[in-house]
Amino acid sequence: MAIHHVGIVSLPVTDQDRSIAFFRDKLGFEVRRDAPMGGNGGRWVEIAPQGAETALTLVTWFEKMPPGCVQGLVLNTPDIEKTHADLTKKSVEVSTIQQAPWGKYCTLKDLDGNGLVIVQPAG
Repeated sequence: MAIHHVGIVSLPVTDQDRSIAFFRDKLGFEVRRDAPMGGNGGRWVEIAPQGAETALTLVTWFEKMPPGCVQGLVLNTPDIEKTHADLTKKSVEVSTIQQAPWGKYCTLKDLDGNGLVIVQPAG
């Protein structure tokens, strides 16, 4: 099979501009695309960690995906302690760092309640 990575994951949000600011200013994501979509004033907003293959699109149009319904979206980091400290300095509510057999992690929610897990994989 020729599938080799996940390209885009849809993340339901209430306000795309507010979510762009959160992911860019708090988590360090880059905005890869912010363009008109359709004829009804919609927007295609695509964000990602710098250098990542997989991006998120901040969606407002999926009726069956209300803002806040995504839980367990995993973001990797090479240094959980530094990432945790940076988030705390930026006033992001983040859990304490936990240890698991597969690595260290902490959790947080975006502005709409979508659940994010930041992981430093073991090894």
